[in-house]
Amino acid sequence: MKRVLAIILGGGAGTRLYPLTKQRAKPAVPLAGKYRLIDIPVSNCINSEIFKIYVLTQFNSASLNRHIARTYSFSGFSEGFVEVLAAQQTPENPNWFQGTADAVRQYLWLLQEWEVDECVILSGDHLYRMDYRQFVERHRETGADITLSVVPMDEKRASDFGLMKIDTEGRVIDFSEKPKGENLKKMQVDTTVLGLSPEEAKQYPYIASMGIYVFNKNVLVKLLRQSPDQTDFGKEIIPAAAATNHNVQAYLFKGYWEDIGTIESFYDANLALTRQPQPPFSFYEEAAPIYTRQRYLPPSKYLDCSISESIIGEGCILKKCRIHHSVLGVRSRIETGCTIEETLIMGADYYQPFAEHHSTVELEDDQVPLGIGSDTLIRRAIIDKNARIGRNVQIINKDRVQDAERENLGFYIRSGIVVVLKNAVIPDGTII
Repeated sequence: MKRVLAIILGGGAGTRLYPLTKQRAKPAVPLAGKYRLIDIPVSNCINSEIFKIYVLTQFNSASLNRHIARTYSFSGFSEGFVEVLAAQQTPENPNWFQGTADAVRQYLWLLQEWEVDECVILSGDHLYRMDYRQFVERHRETGADITLSVVPMDEKRASDFGLMKIDTEGRVIDFSEKPKGENLKKMQVDTTVLGLSPEEAKQYPYIASMGIYVFNKNVLVKLLRQSPDQTDFGKEIIPAAAATNHNVQAYLFKGYWEDIGTIESFYDANLALTRQPQPPFSFYEEAAPIYTRQRYLPPSKYLDCSISESIIGEGCILKKCRIHHSVLGVRSRIETGCTIEETLIMGADYYQPFAEHHSTVELEDDQVPLGIGSDTLIRRAIIDKNARIGRNVQIINKDRVQDAERENLGFYIRSGIVVVLKNAVIPDGTII
Protein backbone atom coordinates (compact mmCIF):
# COMPACT_ATOMS: atom_id res chain seq x y z
CA MET A 1 0.00 0.00 0.00
CA LYS A 2 3.05 2.28 -0.04
CA ARG A 3 2.28 2.90 -3.72
CA VAL A 4 -1.26 4.16 -3.03
CA LEU A 5 -2.38 7.76 -2.39
CA ALA A 6 -5.78 8.53 -0.83
CA ILE A 7 -7.84 11.60 -1.75
CA ILE A 8 -10.88 12.32 0.43
CA LEU A 9 -13.46 14.63 -1.13
CA GLY A 10 -14.74 16.97 1.56
CA GLY A 11 -17.73 18.06 -0.48
CA GLY A 12 -19.10 21.50 -1.21
CA ALA A 13 -21.24 23.76 0.94
CA GLY A 14 -23.08 20.77 2.47
CA THR A 15 -26.51 22.27 1.78
CA ARG A 16 -28.33 18.99 2.49
CA LEU A 17 -26.78 18.89 5.98
CA TYR A 18 -27.47 22.55 6.72
CA PRO A 19 -27.66 23.97 9.42
CA LEU A 20 -25.09 21.49 10.80
CA THR A 21 -22.73 22.82 8.10
CA LYS A 22 -23.43 26.48 8.84
CA GLN A 23 -20.12 26.95 10.70
CA ARG A 24 -18.16 23.84 9.68
CA ALA A 25 -17.18 21.78 6.65
CA LYS A 26 -19.26 18.66 6.08
CA PRO A 27 -16.43 16.25 7.08
CA ALA A 28 -16.12 18.09 10.42
CA VAL A 29 -19.74 17.38 11.49
CA PRO A 30 -19.72 15.47 14.84
CA LEU A 31 -20.72 11.81 14.80
CA ALA A 32 -21.65 9.21 17.45
CA GLY A 33 -20.94 11.39 20.48
CA LYS A 34 -17.18 11.82 20.02
CA TYR A 35 -16.08 11.39 16.38
CA ARG A 36 -16.34 13.49 13.23
CA LEU A 37 -17.35 12.31 9.75
CA ILE A 38 -13.79 12.68 8.45
CA ASP A 39 -12.60 10.10 11.01
CA ILE A 40 -14.37 7.31 9.08
CA PRO A 41 -12.44 7.41 5.75
CA VAL A 42 -9.16 8.44 7.45
CA SER A 43 -9.42 5.50 9.90
CA ASN A 44 -10.25 3.13 7.04
CA CYS A 45 -7.10 4.33 5.26
CA ILE A 46 -4.89 3.88 8.33
CA ASN A 47 -6.32 0.41 9.01
CA SER A 48 -5.64 -0.43 5.33
CA GLU A 49 -2.01 0.75 5.63
CA ILE A 50 -2.58 3.76 3.37
CA PHE A 51 -0.75 6.63 5.04
CA LYS A 52 -0.61 9.31 2.33
CA ILE A 53 -3.96 11.08 2.70
CA TYR A 54 -5.20 14.39 1.28
CA VAL A 55 -8.56 15.95 2.19
CA LEU A 56 -10.01 18.36 -0.39
CA THR A 57 -12.41 21.01 0.88
CA GLN A 58 -13.39 24.61 0.28
CA PHE A 59 -16.12 25.65 2.75
CA ASN A 60 -15.76 26.49 6.46
CA SER A 61 -12.59 24.44 6.81
CA ALA A 62 -11.23 26.01 10.05
CA SER A 63 -12.63 23.36 12.43
CA LEU A 64 -11.67 20.57 10.00
CA ASN A 65 -8.08 21.86 9.84
CA ARG A 66 -7.96 22.04 13.64
CA HIS A 67 -9.34 18.52 14.11
CA ILE A 68 -6.94 16.94 11.62
CA ALA A 69 -3.92 18.81 13.03
CA ARG A 70 -4.76 17.69 16.59
CA THR A 71 -5.66 14.10 15.69
CA TYR A 72 -3.43 12.68 12.96
CA SER A 73 0.30 12.98 13.46
CA PHE A 74 2.56 10.30 11.99
CA SER A 75 6.12 9.49 12.96
CA GLY A 76 8.84 11.67 11.50
CA PHE A 77 10.44 8.47 10.18
CA SER A 78 7.54 7.78 7.79
CA GLU A 79 6.07 9.50 4.75
CA GLY A 80 2.62 9.37 6.33
CA PHE A 81 0.43 12.48 6.53
CA VAL A 82 -3.16 13.69 6.59
CA GLU A 83 -3.38 17.16 5.04
CA VAL A 84 -6.23 19.47 4.09
CA LEU A 85 -6.06 20.97 0.60
CA ALA A 86 -8.42 23.95 0.39
CA ALA A 87 -9.60 25.59 -2.81
CA GLN A 88 -7.23 28.38 -3.81
CA GLN A 89 -6.77 30.79 -6.66
CA THR A 90 -3.90 30.17 -9.05
CA PRO A 91 -2.83 31.87 -12.29
CA GLU A 92 -4.12 28.81 -14.17
CA ASN A 93 -7.45 28.57 -12.34
CA PRO A 94 -8.97 31.47 -10.35
CA ASN A 95 -12.20 29.55 -9.60
CA TRP A 96 -13.61 27.54 -6.69
CA PHE A 97 -13.86 23.78 -7.09
CA GLN A 98 -16.63 23.13 -9.61
CA GLY A 99 -17.18 19.46 -8.68
CA THR A 100 -15.45 16.31 -7.42
CA ALA A 101 -13.28 15.85 -10.52
CA ASP A 102 -12.44 19.55 -10.78
CA ALA A 103 -11.25 19.55 -7.14
CA VAL A 104 -8.74 16.80 -7.93
CA ARG A 105 -7.82 18.43 -11.25
CA GLN A 106 -6.82 21.68 -9.53
CA TYR A 107 -4.32 19.77 -7.37
CA LEU A 108 -2.91 17.45 -10.05
CA TRP A 109 0.44 19.25 -9.86
CA LEU A 110 0.78 18.20 -6.22
CA LEU A 111 -0.53 14.64 -6.66
CA GLN A 112 1.93 14.00 -9.50
CA GLU A 113 4.88 14.64 -7.20
CA TRP A 114 4.22 11.35 -5.40
CA GLU A 115 5.61 8.13 -6.85
CA VAL A 116 2.42 6.08 -6.54
CA ASP A 117 0.64 3.63 -8.83
CA GLU A 118 -2.98 4.15 -7.72
CA CYS A 119 -5.12 6.91 -6.27
CA VAL A 120 -8.08 5.98 -4.06
CA ILE A 121 -10.85 8.59 -4.28
CA LEU A 122 -13.08 8.60 -1.17
CA SER A 123 -16.10 10.48 0.09
CA GLY A 124 -16.15 12.36 3.39
CA ASP A 125 -19.79 11.79 4.40
CA HIS A 126 -20.29 8.01 4.50
CA LEU A 127 -20.46 5.65 7.47
CA TYR A 128 -18.86 2.24 6.80
CA ARG A 129 -15.81 0.13 7.61
CA MET A 130 -13.82 -1.11 4.64
CA ASP A 131 -10.41 -2.68 4.04
CA TYR A 132 -9.15 -0.77 1.01
CA ARG A 133 -6.38 -3.37 0.54
CA GLN A 134 -8.93 -5.82 -0.86
CA PHE A 135 -10.35 -3.04 -3.04
CA VAL A 136 -6.92 -2.22 -4.51
CA GLU A 137 -5.99 -5.90 -4.90
CA ARG A 138 -9.17 -6.52 -6.94
CA HIS A 139 -8.27 -3.49 -9.07
CA ARG A 140 -4.81 -4.90 -9.77
CA GLU A 141 -5.99 -8.48 -10.38
CA THR A 142 -8.47 -7.41 -13.07
CA GLY A 143 -5.99 -5.09 -14.79
CA ALA A 144 -8.50 -2.28 -14.43
CA ASP A 145 -7.95 1.37 -15.26
CA ILE A 146 -10.69 2.35 -12.82
CA THR A 147 -12.50 0.28 -10.19
CA LEU A 148 -15.74 1.42 -8.55
CA SER A 149 -16.89 0.14 -5.19
CA VAL A 150 -20.55 -0.85 -5.41
CA VAL A 151 -23.23 -2.12 -3.05
CA PRO A 152 -26.04 -4.55 -3.91
CA MET A 153 -29.39 -2.80 -3.86
CA ASP A 154 -33.05 -3.87 -3.68
CA GLU A 155 -35.74 -2.37 -5.91
CA LYS A 156 -37.22 -0.20 -3.15
CA ARG A 157 -34.11 1.99 -2.73
CA ALA A 158 -32.45 1.55 -6.14
CA SER A 159 -33.91 4.68 -7.76
CA ASP A 160 -32.21 6.89 -5.13
CA PHE A 161 -28.73 5.98 -6.40
CA GLY A 162 -26.57 5.97 -9.48
CA LEU A 163 -26.85 2.43 -10.89
CA MET A 164 -24.67 0.48 -13.31
CA LYS A 165 -24.73 -2.63 -15.46
CA ILE A 166 -21.86 -5.09 -15.73
CA ASP A 167 -20.91 -7.89 -18.10
CA THR A 168 -19.99 -11.45 -17.13
CA GLU A 169 -16.44 -10.35 -16.25
CA GLY A 170 -17.57 -7.66 -13.83
CA ARG A 171 -16.74 -4.88 -16.28
CA VAL A 172 -19.01 -1.83 -16.14
CA ILE A 173 -20.82 -1.28 -19.43
CA ASP A 174 -23.66 1.14 -18.61
CA PHE A 175 -24.61 3.87 -16.13
CA SER A 176 -27.90 5.46 -15.11
CA GLU A 177 -28.34 8.23 -12.53
CA LYS A 178 -31.39 7.64 -10.27
CA PRO A 179 -33.53 5.86 -12.90
CA LYS A 180 -37.29 5.40 -12.52
CA GLY A 181 -39.95 3.09 -14.01
CA GLU A 182 -38.87 1.19 -17.13
CA ASN A 183 -35.42 2.76 -17.05
CA LEU A 184 -34.97 1.25 -13.60
CA LYS A 185 -35.99 -2.24 -14.79
CA LYS A 186 -33.37 -2.01 -17.56
CA MET A 187 -30.61 -1.65 -14.96
CA GLN A 188 -31.19 -5.09 -13.38
CA VAL A 189 -28.09 -7.31 -13.44
CA ASP A 190 -27.03 -10.79 -12.39
CA THR A 191 -25.17 -9.90 -9.20
CA THR A 192 -23.90 -13.48 -8.78
CA VAL A 193 -21.05 -12.32 -11.07
CA LEU A 194 -19.76 -10.22 -8.15
CA GLY A 195 -20.07 -13.00 -5.60
CA LEU A 196 -23.65 -12.90 -4.32
CA SER A 197 -25.51 -16.17 -3.83
CA PRO A 198 -28.47 -16.89 -6.17
CA GLU A 199 -30.87 -16.09 -3.31
CA GLU A 200 -29.11 -12.77 -2.56
CA ALA A 201 -28.97 -11.93 -6.26
CA LYS A 202 -32.75 -12.31 -6.52
CA GLN A 203 -33.24 -10.00 -3.52
CA TYR A 204 -30.65 -7.44 -4.72
CA PRO A 205 -30.85 -7.25 -8.52
CA TYR A 206 -29.20 -3.81 -8.78
CA ILE A 207 -25.75 -2.45 -8.02
CA ALA A 208 -25.29 1.13 -6.83
CA SER A 209 -22.13 3.20 -6.82
CA MET A 210 -20.73 4.12 -3.39
CA GLY A 211 -18.87 7.10 -4.84
CA ILE A 212 -15.54 5.40 -3.99
CA TYR A 213 -13.00 4.74 -6.75
CA VAL A 214 -9.51 3.39 -7.45
CA PHE A 215 -7.75 5.01 -10.43
CA ASN A 216 -4.45 4.12 -11.98
CA LYS A 217 -2.55 7.35 -11.44
CA ASN A 218 -1.61 7.81 -15.09
CA VAL A 219 -5.22 7.18 -16.18
CA LEU A 220 -6.50 9.73 -13.64
CA VAL A 221 -4.09 12.39 -14.87
CA LYS A 222 -4.91 11.69 -18.52
CA LEU A 223 -8.71 11.76 -18.06
CA LEU A 224 -8.69 14.98 -16.04
CA ARG A 225 -6.39 16.78 -18.46
CA GLN A 226 -8.09 15.76 -21.69
CA SER A 227 -11.60 16.72 -20.47
CA PRO A 228 -11.28 20.07 -18.64
CA ASP A 229 -15.03 20.73 -18.99
CA GLN A 230 -15.98 17.53 -17.10
CA THR A 231 -16.27 18.36 -13.39
CA ASP A 232 -17.81 15.26 -11.74
CA PHE A 233 -16.40 11.74 -11.44
CA GLY A 234 -19.65 9.79 -11.14
CA LYS A 235 -21.68 11.65 -13.76
CA GLU A 236 -19.04 12.53 -16.37
CA ILE A 237 -15.46 11.30 -16.02
CA ILE A 238 -16.16 7.60 -15.30
CA PRO A 239 -19.07 7.10 -17.79
CA ALA A 240 -16.95 8.78 -20.49
CA ALA A 241 -13.99 6.54 -19.63
CA ALA A 242 -16.16 3.40 -19.88
CA ALA A 243 -17.44 4.60 -23.27
CA THR A 244 -13.88 5.00 -24.60
CA ASN A 245 -12.77 1.41 -23.93
CA HIS A 246 -11.12 1.98 -20.56
CA ASN A 247 -11.35 -1.09 -18.34
CA VAL A 248 -13.82 0.04 -15.63
CA GLN A 249 -14.47 -2.70 -13.08
CA ALA A 250 -16.96 -3.08 -10.21
CA TYR A 251 -15.91 -4.22 -6.73
CA LEU A 252 -18.73 -5.53 -4.54
CA PHE A 253 -18.87 -4.30 -0.93
CA LYS A 254 -21.23 -6.40 1.20
CA GLY A 255 -20.86 -4.64 4.57
CA TYR A 256 -22.88 -1.83 6.14
CA TRP A 257 -22.71 1.44 4.21
CA GLU A 258 -24.79 4.57 4.72
CA ASP A 259 -24.64 7.87 2.88
CA ILE A 260 -25.27 10.37 5.70
CA GLY A 261 -25.46 13.48 3.57
CA THR A 262 -28.93 14.64 4.68
CA ILE A 263 -30.28 15.66 8.09
CA GLU A 264 -32.68 12.69 8.20
CA SER A 265 -30.08 10.07 7.18
CA PHE A 266 -27.54 11.61 9.58
CA TYR A 267 -30.05 11.49 12.44
CA ASP A 268 -31.13 7.91 11.64
CA ALA A 269 -27.54 6.65 11.32
CA ASN A 270 -26.56 8.11 14.71
CA LEU A 271 -29.58 6.72 16.56
CA ALA A 272 -29.16 3.32 14.86
CA LEU A 273 -25.89 2.98 16.79
CA THR A 274 -27.95 2.48 19.98
CA ARG A 275 -29.94 -0.40 18.50
CA GLN A 276 -30.03 -3.69 20.38
CA PRO A 277 -28.96 -6.44 20.21
CA GLN A 278 -26.88 -5.67 17.10
CA PRO A 279 -26.39 -2.14 15.70
CA PRO A 280 -25.72 -1.97 11.93
CA PHE A 281 -22.31 -0.36 12.56
CA SER A 282 -20.02 -0.89 15.55
CA PHE A 283 -17.27 1.32 16.95
CA TYR A 284 -16.10 -1.58 19.15
CA GLU A 285 -14.04 -3.60 16.63
CA GLU A 286 -10.47 -3.75 17.93
CA ALA A 287 -9.08 -5.09 14.65
CA ALA A 288 -10.20 -1.96 12.76
CA PRO A 289 -10.73 0.91 15.22
CA ILE A 290 -12.11 4.32 14.30
CA TYR A 291 -9.65 6.98 15.43
CA THR A 292 -10.38 10.50 16.66
CA ARG A 293 -8.88 13.27 18.75
CA GLN A 294 -7.77 12.41 22.29
CA ARG A 295 -9.37 14.87 24.69
CA TYR A 296 -8.30 13.57 28.13
CA LEU A 297 -11.75 14.24 29.57
CA PRO A 298 -12.95 13.07 32.99
CA PRO A 299 -15.38 10.12 33.13
CA SER A 300 -19.08 10.81 32.80
CA LYS A 301 -21.09 11.29 36.01
CA TYR A 302 -24.65 9.97 36.47
CA LEU A 303 -26.62 11.09 39.53
CA ASP A 304 -29.79 9.00 39.96
CA CYS A 305 -30.56 8.73 36.23
CA SER A 306 -32.61 6.37 34.05
CA ILE A 307 -30.69 5.59 30.86
CA SER A 308 -31.79 3.08 28.22
CA GLU A 309 -30.63 2.28 24.66
CA SER A 310 -28.28 5.25 24.60
CA ILE A 311 -24.67 6.24 23.96
CA ILE A 312 -23.07 8.70 26.39
CA GLY A 313 -19.80 10.44 25.53
CA GLU A 314 -16.97 11.26 27.93
CA GLY A 315 -17.06 14.09 30.42
CA CYS A 316 -20.86 14.31 30.72
CA ILE A 317 -22.78 15.35 33.84
CA LEU A 318 -26.33 13.92 34.13
CA LYS A 319 -28.54 14.64 37.17
CA LYS A 320 -31.81 12.86 38.01
CA CYS A 321 -32.93 12.72 34.37
CA ARG A 322 -34.34 10.16 31.92
CA ILE A 323 -32.42 9.40 28.71
CA HIS A 324 -33.91 6.97 26.16
CA HIS A 325 -32.72 5.96 22.67
CA SER A 326 -30.39 8.95 22.38
CA VAL A 327 -26.75 9.87 21.72
CA LEU A 328 -25.04 12.40 24.00
CA GLY A 329 -21.77 13.96 22.93
CA VAL A 330 -18.76 14.95 25.03
CA ARG A 331 -19.28 17.40 27.92
CA SER A 332 -23.09 17.18 27.73
CA ARG A 333 -24.79 18.56 30.86
CA ILE A 334 -28.38 17.45 31.57
CA GLU A 335 -30.12 18.90 34.63
CA THR A 336 -32.66 17.49 37.09
CA GLY A 337 -36.10 16.51 35.79
CA CYS A 338 -35.15 16.41 32.10
CA THR A 339 -36.48 13.82 29.64
CA ILE A 340 -34.43 13.22 26.48
CA GLU A 341 -35.90 10.80 23.91
CA GLU A 342 -34.74 9.89 20.39
CA THR A 343 -32.35 12.82 20.35
CA LEU A 344 -28.78 13.51 19.27
CA ILE A 345 -27.03 16.00 21.57
CA MET A 346 -23.57 16.93 20.26
CA GLY A 347 -22.29 18.24 23.59
CA ALA A 348 -19.92 21.15 24.16
CA ASP A 349 -16.38 22.29 23.38
CA TYR A 350 -15.70 23.50 26.92
CA TYR A 351 -17.01 23.53 30.50
CA GLN A 352 -18.46 26.58 32.20
CA PRO A 353 -17.40 27.41 35.77
CA PHE A 354 -19.58 25.58 38.31
CA ALA A 355 -20.57 22.97 35.70
CA GLU A 356 -21.35 20.49 38.48
CA HIS A 357 -23.68 22.88 40.31
CA HIS A 358 -27.46 22.93 39.81
CA SER A 359 -28.78 25.16 37.01
CA THR A 360 -30.51 27.35 39.61
CA VAL A 361 -27.07 28.79 40.44
CA GLU A 362 -27.04 32.23 38.84
CA LEU A 363 -24.16 32.95 36.47
CA GLU A 364 -22.43 36.32 36.54
CA ASP A 365 -23.55 37.19 33.01
CA ASP A 366 -27.13 36.17 33.82
CA GLN A 367 -27.49 34.05 30.69
CA VAL A 368 -28.81 30.54 30.14
CA PRO A 369 -26.10 28.04 31.21
CA LEU A 370 -24.39 25.72 28.75
CA GLY A 371 -26.34 22.45 28.40
CA ILE A 372 -29.93 21.42 29.07
CA GLY A 373 -31.78 23.18 31.92
CA SER A 374 -33.98 21.46 34.51
CA ASP A 375 -37.45 20.01 33.73
CA THR A 376 -36.89 20.23 29.97
CA LEU A 377 -38.40 17.74 27.49
CA ILE A 378 -36.62 17.04 24.18
CA ARG A 379 -37.92 14.50 21.68
CA ARG A 380 -36.73 13.70 18.11
CA ALA A 381 -34.19 16.49 17.79
CA ILE A 382 -30.56 17.31 17.05
CA ILE A 383 -28.93 19.73 19.50
CA ASP A 384 -25.72 21.14 18.01
CA LYS A 385 -22.63 21.99 20.05
CA ASN A 386 -22.54 24.60 22.81
CA ALA A 387 -26.32 25.10 22.77
CA ARG A 388 -27.83 26.71 25.89
CA ILE A 389 -31.32 25.39 26.53
CA GLY A 390 -33.18 26.89 29.48
CA ARG A 391 -35.49 25.41 32.12
CA ASN A 392 -38.99 24.05 31.39
CA VAL A 393 -38.33 24.04 27.64
CA GLN A 394 -40.23 21.65 25.34
CA ILE A 395 -38.59 20.75 22.02
CA ILE A 396 -41.16 18.34 20.62
CA ASN A 397 -42.24 19.83 17.25
CA LYS A 398 -45.74 20.21 18.70
CA ASP A 399 -47.28 21.31 15.38
CA ARG A 400 -45.72 18.38 13.47
CA VAL A 401 -44.02 20.74 11.01
CA GLN A 402 -41.90 18.99 8.35
CA ASP A 403 -39.64 21.85 7.31
CA ALA A 404 -39.11 25.32 8.77
CA GLU A 405 -36.36 27.93 9.11
CA ARG A 406 -36.32 29.86 12.39
CA GLU A 407 -32.69 30.93 12.46
CA ASN A 408 -33.53 34.07 14.44
CA LEU A 409 -35.01 31.80 17.14
CA GLY A 410 -32.08 29.38 17.09
CA PHE A 411 -33.53 26.35 15.29
CA TYR A 412 -34.51 24.74 11.99
CA ILE A 413 -36.86 21.84 11.28
CA ARG A 414 -35.82 19.28 8.65
CA SER A 415 -37.95 16.19 7.84
CA GLY A 416 -39.80 16.75 11.12
CA ILE A 417 -36.53 16.80 13.11
CA VAL A 418 -35.86 19.94 15.17
CA VAL A 419 -32.24 21.07 14.74
CA VAL A 420 -31.03 23.54 17.38
CA LEU A 421 -28.15 25.60 16.02
CA LYS A 422 -24.60 25.62 17.33
CA ASN A 423 -24.22 28.23 20.12
CA ALA A 424 -28.01 28.84 20.10
CA VAL A 425 -29.78 30.10 23.22
CA ILE A 426 -33.31 28.76 23.88
CA PRO A 427 -34.85 30.78 26.77
CA ASP A 428 -36.69 29.30 29.78
CA GLY A 429 -40.23 28.11 29.07
CA THR A 430 -39.87 27.98 25.26
CA ILE A 431 -42.08 25.48 23.39
CA ILE A 432 -41.01 24.37 19.91
